[in-house]
Amino acid sequence: MNTKEMRALDTDELRVQLDQACKEMMNMRFQFTMGQQNDTSRLRIARRNIARIRTLLRERELEPAPEGKTQ
Repeated sequence: MNTKEMRALDTDELRVQLDQACKEMMNMRFQFTMGQQNDTSRLRIARRNIARIRTLLRERELEPAPEGKTQ
């Protein structure tokens, strides 16, 4: 999923995507450690996807509140 597609998602959907990406990363680490996986480039891709999602979530946290709403 590219960044444009991620930006179109709702914040809750992004959190679900982040959770799934973290679980996938953990599974890949176990597979790599156990010798079941040799393709280390997938680990790098997963780390970058997690970073993208976290960046988008942080951007949304820092956005100013809409007019008339107080936090």
